[in-house]
Amino acid sequence: MRLKFLVLAFAVSLSAQAQTEIQWWHSMASVNNEWVNDLARDFNAKQSRYKIVPTFKGNYDESMTAAVAAYRAGNAPHILQVFEVGTATMMANKQAIVPVTKVMKDGGQKFDPAAYIPAVAGYYTASDGQMLSYPFNSSTTVFYYNKDAFKAAGLNPDVPPATWIEVAQAAAKLKANGHQCPLTIAWQSWTQLESFSSWHNVEFASKGNGMGGLDARLKVNSPLHVRHIENLANMAKQGLFVYKGRTSVPEPSFVSGECAMITTSSGFYGNVKKNAKFAFGLSTLPYYPDVPGAPQNTVIGGASLWVMAGKKADEYKGVAEFFSYLSSPEVQSASHQRTGYLPVTMAAFALTEKSGFYKDNPGTDVAPNQMIRKTTDVSRAIRLGNYVQIRTIEDEELEQVWAGKKTAKEGLDAIVKRGDEQLARFQKANSK
Repeated sequence: MRLKFLVLAFAVSLSAQAQTEIQWWHSMASVNNEWVNDLARDFNAKQSRYKIVPTFKGNYDESMTAAVAAYRAGNAPHILQVFEVGTATMMANKQAIVPVTKVMKDGGQKFDPAAYIPAVAGYYTASDGQMLSYPFNSSTTVFYYNKDAFKAAGLNPDVPPATWIEVAQAAAKLKANGHQCPLTIAWQSWTQLESFSSWHNVEFASKGNGMGGLDARLKVNSPLHVRHIENLANMAKQGLFVYKGRTSVPEPSFVSGECAMITTSSGFYGNVKKNAKFAFGLSTLPYYPDVPGAPQNTVIGGASLWVMAGKKADEYKGVAEFFSYLSSPEVQSASHQRTGYLPVTMAAFALTEKSGFYKDNPGTDVAPNQMIRKTTDVSRAIRLGNYVQIRTIEDEELEQVWAGKKTAKEGLDAIVKRGDEQLARFQKANSK
């Protein structure tokens, strides 16, 4: 009997040892961290050969820096979540990554880039047509507003402002009703420069916003950009727009009810739905109705999953199997409904629509509908080198404008000058 027990214990031990661990570094915090952990837990429960181990490595900048250091030390994770502005940098480091198309093919998994929303798949696809990373938490910029605050200020809670003029008018009524923060903005460079450009079908940068070559240069000091930033600066002076900080820092001020309106990621939805103690609505980004072609479409945000080089063949098979799991319409649809991130496949979008989710939750279809519109050469995407550094420059200069230390024109001219220097450095470092 004792021998039988030892044999059984030995078999269990071998089984445990045979399980291949796949390290996944990510930057999902709060409710989205819970979502990531649930995805890993569900995949691990569905099979026993592989174990996905998700690890939060700080914000996007921090996780990318940590992964570069880990790669150089020979202990990089198998999967790295990289935000969209790091895409050009990852593409340039060909020796450090394995294209997702190759990973899926070698792993014997079905993978059809055509199944993904074109604007999403195209962003992560190289000029040779090879898809390099797996679209994961793809998002776009949307407008959130506090319906209870609108109602208290005499505004129609079911009719959100569609134009920037209407936003300013709503902000004035909210302030008159005692609201100290009528409007705030998260991810300001993404929402007010990048998506603003594509939404109005104007250039953010030359060369198709960088998609057409490394010699792209910034175009964000156009008359339209100056007009918009100047309008926001005037709203800041009047207390109608309150700057709360960089990246996602302003988001808690909306959830708490302090700020009544915010432009930020569609991926903010899960947080608001879970934690806001008031009725809220979602709508499209505001626009200027006198601009020809507006509104057009918004650009991709969020992040994708990159497979790091230097791993064993069986480990890559585990990665492929996990990506196949993530790609299923059922998983995609459930994730979209839970988080507000895009259903990155058309099948998941159709499944969500069929389920009645959009009908039961008005506004949740805004993000995918903004993204699946027909794009133009200047609205389809923005892919620039050294863009992490450029985003920092944009934050610095916009902060000078909001503080009244620079005019809108001065701030945007400085962004172009300093940003172009970064683009030139990237071009020099990566030209053959």
